[in-house]
Amino acid sequence: MPSSSGFVHAVSEAGRLLPSASRWNSIEIDFNIVPQSMNGYDSIPSRFSKSFDYDLTITDRKYFKRFIIISVSVAFVILALVLLIHFVPQKHTHHVSPKNLTLALSQALMFFDAQKSGHYPKNSPVKFRGDSGLLDGNSGNTHVDLEGGFYDSGNNIKFSFTTAYTVTLLSWTVIEYHEKYADIGELEHVKDIIKWGSDYLLKLFPPQNATSDAIILYSQVGSASNETDSTPNDINCWQRPEDMNYQRPVSQCGSTASDLAGEIVAALSAASLVFKEDTKYSNGLVEAAEKLFGIASKVESTNQGTYTTNAACAGDARKFYNSTGFEDELVWGGTWLFFATGNTSYLDYATTGTYNSSVAKEKSSDKGVFYWNNKLTANGVLLTRIRYFHDLGYPYEDVFVSSTNMTHSVMCSYLSKQDFEKTQGGLILLKPNSGTTLQFAATAAFLSKLYSDYLDLLSRSGVNCKSDGFSVNMLRSFSMSQAYYILGQNPMKMSYMVGFGDHFPTQVHHRSASIPWDGRPYSCEEGAKWQKSIAANPNVLLGAMVAGPDQFDNFLDERVKPWFTEPTIASNAGLVAALIALHDPPRNSSDSNRFNLGIDQMGIFGNIHLVPAGS
Repeated sequence: MPSSSGFVHAVSEAGRLLPSASRWNSIEIDFNIVPQSMNGYDSIPSRFSKSFDYDLTITDRKYFKRFIIISVSVAFVILALVLLIHFVPQKHTHHVSPKNLTLALSQALMFFDAQKSGHYPKNSPVKFRGDSGLLDGNSGNTHVDLEGGFYDSGNNIKFSFTTAYTVTLLSWTVIEYHEKYADIGELEHVKDIIKWGSDYLLKLFPPQNATSDAIILYSQVGSASNETDSTPNDINCWQRPEDMNYQRPVSQCGSTASDLAGEIVAALSAASLVFKEDTKYSNGLVEAAEKLFGIASKVESTNQGTYTTNAACAGDARKFYNSTGFEDELVWGGTWLFFATGNTSYLDYATTGTYNSSVAKEKSSDKGVFYWNNKLTANGVLLTRIRYFHDLGYPYEDVFVSSTNMTHSVMCSYLSKQDFEKTQGGLILLKPNSGTTLQFAATAAFLSKLYSDYLDLLSRSGVNCKSDGFSVNMLRSFSMSQAYYILGQNPMKMSYMVGFGDHFPTQVHHRSASIPWDGRPYSCEEGAKWQKSIAANPNVLLGAMVAGPDQFDNFLDERVKPWFTEPTIASNAGLVAALIALHDPPRNSSDSNRFNLGIDQMGIFGNIHLVPAGS
């Protein structure tokens, strides 16, 4: 560690001692400090004279000796205090600085280990989990292997839509920042999490008749039914997933679930780039993505739609993840499939009519927001990335320029008080009326830091918007402020990521965390007492980012109030993205640019073999 230096100023220049009219009047001290001219230019004295003549006359030695003794004594006391502070051992606390992003990132990834369903890995760092959901897919008339995947949040439901979104976002972070992950020893960890998700996604659409365009998509495993009878389900039964013995129905969709199909395509395509060194597995992901996209994109526009409009398809998803559009997911899927294959037909689809339609239909409340329900903001960043580093020219210029303008507008909106308000503590309120404030702030932090890295690679210090502008440093400061707010720099002085720092939520709304892992099963009735308990969870759900405070920076750490204390895989994916983007780059980076940003500038274009226009 670098040594620290202390500087002690006994008497400041502005506060120097002056002789009084009483005690000091018997001492005559005369300082002649007017510099003697050495060059004859008396009207222009040097600011830094090299010599001064001092005439000091002492008329009373008694008081002068007393002055000297007092001065020396004060100096010794000050010196002793400085040495005492420096060498006496300090009382150490367990406080963790929000700046310890390595620890924060490691813990944030561990949350996904706690959410795994299926045959639980024996070497998992999470010790209060075990095998669960081994019969998923076998319920009623459905007999399909849907073992695996992730439990979505504090309940035991598995949602395909948010699983796919999580895989897409985590894969994007690895594609961009794999050097950072490797440098801190988390690359294999995050890849394991992504593969756990992509393996499950491959099970969601079993092979159909080769001559048919029909397809089956499984959108949900589990139930959130509010039945009045005592039939247990994943909401009314407070039970660890390992103890589940009730029926877990499966929700099924067709090819008209365009948004679900588009998000799964994006996830499989992005994951194929993460696992490009495993050719067989990567090719299998691409093959499945192309097949699914081929069907979803060929469906007549009048039949395309959101999966939550169909009761049989939506299951209970509309209660938690009601999708409000599908064009943005089709654009998202087509863009990622272009990166995965280099086939411009997918980019053509993503940048023509579907793109314009998605822009026109974007809800005003979603503008500038990147989350499970809106991919347009992030897709604009991706298309701008192509323009900056692998511009293909005609016929994509108009869409690329439009995407860049939209991206600049979004970045300006993060920094402007006119577009989005912030809490008194500094948290941006992107969707103030929807709760779960932190998930939106986390993805904004990710996009702003990522985009600042793009600009840095271009040697651009900032960008002008229509009515304002921003600098690279402003984007990074904003990104950092949101991440640090989540990690503890907020009015509650609380880290909203469980296990990080001294003060964090202890009553997380989460079944596995709240029920003791003591070797015995608990029924729904027995589990209910843990749900209602005001005691801290017996298991610390490391790395889980809770929903967060309200728009007034207030937070209630109560298990029965999930709008404050429930974590989700989609939210945590955004947190991981922000943390890895903000993390310091490796000291020895293979980045050939003059900036060592820890970002892979060209890796995302590895499958694109076209020569950009004008090259």
